[in-house]
Amino acid sequence: MRHVRTAAGLGVTALALAACGGGSGGGENAVSGGTFVFAVAADPGNLDPQASAASGLFQITHFAYDSLLGLDADGEVVSQMATDWSVDGSTVTLTMDPDVTCSDGTPFTAEDAAENINYVADPANQSPFLGVFVPDGVTATGSEDGTVTLTLAAPAPFVLNGLAGVPMVCSAGLADRDSLTDSTLGTGPFQLTEAVPNDHYTYTVREDYTWGPDGASTSTEGTPDQVVFQIVPNETTAANQLLSGEVNAAQIIGPDFDRLESAGLFSTSVTAVLGEQWYNQTAGRPASDPAVRLALTQAVDFEQVARVLSADRGGPGTSFAASAPSACGGDSVSDALPAFDADAAAATLDAAGWVAGADGTRAKGGAPLAITFLYDTELGASGSAAAELVTTAWQDLGVTVDVTPQDETASISTLFGSGDWDAAWVQLNVSSPDQVVPFVSGTVVPDGNNFAHIVNPEYDELVAQASAMEGTAGCDTWLQAEAALVSSADVFPFANQESTFFGSGAEFAVGDGLIPTSIRMQG
Repeated sequence: MRHVRTAAGLGVTALALAACGGGSGGGENAVSGGTFVFAVAADPGNLDPQASAASGLFQITHFAYDSLLGLDADGEVVSQMATDWSVDGSTVTLTMDPDVTCSDGTPFTAEDAAENINYVADPANQSPFLGVFVPDGVTATGSEDGTVTLTLAAPAPFVLNGLAGVPMVCSAGLADRDSLTDSTLGTGPFQLTEAVPNDHYTYTVREDYTWGPDGASTSTEGTPDQVVFQIVPNETTAANQLLSGEVNAAQIIGPDFDRLESAGLFSTSVTAVLGEQWYNQTAGRPASDPAVRLALTQAVDFEQVARVLSADRGGPGTSFAASAPSACGGDSVSDALPAFDADAAAATLDAAGWVAGADGTRAKGGAPLAITFLYDTELGASGSAAAELVTTAWQDLGVTVDVTPQDETASISTLFGSGDWDAAWVQLNVSSPDQVVPFVSGTVVPDGNNFAHIVNPEYDELVAQASAMEGTAGCDTWLQAEAALVSSADVFPFANQESTFFGSGAEFAVGDGLIPTSIRMQG
């Protein structure tokens, strides 16, 4: 999702794996020190890095916490906390860097790494990363010689990619999870030193940090002394602050993009899913009826919606794991998506008994066809305009629509808590197709990640086949599995876009977010 939940898991803005991104602009000399101000749209809430995969927290987590492995721009596994790794059947072995230390000065051990994996792997802890980054049923052990051994319960073709997404917590945090709510206990390049919820979070550099992705360190020229995450909910305000120099970085996806680009600011981008349609199939909700899901999909010109949502800078959705570097490139959407046809949509509802009354409103058995449509306010003005297009199409079909714009924190609470929604735009951004599985199948909320209560036997069967294949050998089957979700109108990505971060007075790279060790302050 661009990006998930607070106790049990989705990445609304970016559940995406670490990767390096390129940049443009700049050219000034890097100067160490100073404060790097990063405008972010929403408060991250609980700072426990393993309790939520919501994009706001996922971004801020990278500054204080490391993963065992990293991914480069080509999707290749690179060192981070582990310097060596291997996969032999159901056994994964990693060798830890002996010099990694925690922000409290203690060493980070192989036993700590294993305890992190086992914590996420325990369903009782309801971590959003179980089944996404950490395979179901895995067990881990750590030895005094610095070796971590993972034993897989089932084939996991992208297990190393997944480990690149799991933030590691130090022993003191593992012993006292409550302490992680408003402080950091990790091995990352920065450490939280001030937290003012709904205003700002200040992180101070760790000068002894040398074990970043592929050997990155904080001694590199241009590294700031501090990073301040400033909460700026309005994208236009963030754009203005970039132009005035009040902030050094912000992600801009709406109409302010053009004026920032015209101003010649530094920018860097990464491919992301921008629009993804979900339907709540909980028993008793309207979309539990396959005819309703199909009709709601047929009634909308999603190509037009994608153009509006992306402000004509994006394109149609292609696959569920589109975040660069994607492990399985391809198109699982175009040929499977039910075609736009308003007359066919009306006929679909008529045949299913959802009949229009004298006022045009449809009902079945005396119950009106009324839905709650949830979308993310962080999509900005373009999101509002695109949501209006969809709402109008559904109203023309005879559906009563309650439009509910919410920020990421509120959306996660609705999706994984109250469940009071019927259609939603939530962007699940991942780079390998196995990471999609727990969100579209299996255990439902609150015990699992399947917040839409999707049951698709064809998808499940194809996933089982693909999982038994080694790495990218199963990509064609993974894409067939995704197509089964699209053709059934369970869920489908309908818009992709290059997700762009602008910089002022600093340059950096992006992957699943801004990469901390890539920041270079400019003189």
